[in-house]
Amino acid sequence: MTTQHQQSPAADHSSHVSELVRFFETLTQDNAAQVAAIYAADARFKDPFNEVQGLEAIQHLFAHMFKQVKDPRFKITATVAQGEQVFLTWDFFFRMPPFSAGEQCIRGATHFHLAEDGRVLYHRDYWDAAEELYEKLPLVGLFMRGLKCVARQ
Repeated sequence: MTTQHQQSPAADHSSHVSELVRFFETLTQDNAAQVAAIYAADARFKDPFNEVQGLEAIQHLFAHMFKQVKDPRFKITATVAQGEQVFLTWDFFFRMPPFSAGEQCIRGATHFHLAEDGRVLYHRDYWDAAEELYEKLPLVGLFMRGLKCVARQ
């Protein structure tokens, strides 16, 4: 007797993916409080500098971003979704006085795992902090570029 394992069809999260894209592309200091509509209560967030869990901690990270940099904004460049797994690539634009008067850009990607209701359970950012940030800072950048040259030899 052979038993076949049937998979239930994956939930269609296309509207939730559209909400995620809209949330990040329209993120401002004023609407950052909407995190509760996008993230589950026990959501986890990880990037090169932070690893936190829970809405309050995630809300704090977004609020902190607006204190650290000027005029932050995301431009989503690609979206891939399969069931509850979502992958976005993005450009993050910002200004960082006094280090630089001009607009800076970090290119990265985010992996999301969505709950059944479409809210984010897991958010993991992937970007190269050395190339995308440290190399652009005046003194640290000189050191990082030097390390990169030594590593290539």
